Amino acid sequence: MTRQVKVDLQQGEAVSRRKFSIVLGSLFSALALSERAFGRSGATAIPAGEDEISHSCEVIHQVVAFKANHKRVYDALTDEKQFDKVVKLSAAVQSGESLGNKPTQIAREAGGPFTLFGGHIVGRHVELVPGERIVQAWRVATWEVGVYSIARFQLAEEGAGTKLTFSHTGFPNGQGQHLAAGWKGNYWEPIGKVLA
Repeated sequence: MTRQVKVDLQQGEAVSRRKFSIVLGSLFSALALSERAFGRSGATAIPAGEDEISHSCEVIHQVVAFKANHKRVYDALTDEKQFDKVVKLSAAVQSGESLGNKPTQIAREAGGPFTLFGGHIVGRHVELVPGERIVQAWRVATWEVGVYSIARFQLAEEGAGTKLTFSHTGFPNGQGQHLAAGWKGNYWEPIGKVLA
């Protein structure tokens, strides 16, 4: 059973960086995430305490290759104008799905908010290392208020291109297949087209 984490934030609430840091700390603690879990040499198990940590959890892990350097891939994920092109080419928009009418907004600093896909996806940047790593507290607007997941994008040069290693955890139980397909159709495929 996946353990859902609720934080005390109302949708659309302006949040100070201090409050966000406190909330994020409790989110990491509840998800049992640490530098060891996101270590540069790969994920490792964290010893579990009695009845404190779920021993089964859906996790999405995807590896994608792009024919563009890591700076261009990072910019496609963090630049409002470029990501807006991604949204327009996404499977959701191409299918005519109604996502909302909010503009794409992406802060360029850690702790800053983002609003994507017309407001259907919202969250905050936990960590931004230009050209290398993006970690986000990420949520679908229709999830129960206060439920956030963690999305991690790790970029590495691979020849003339970039290998993106992606992991997503902490989302509501049972949504893994839907979200995994969404990352492919709404992120990786349109990013590939934008960078072509």
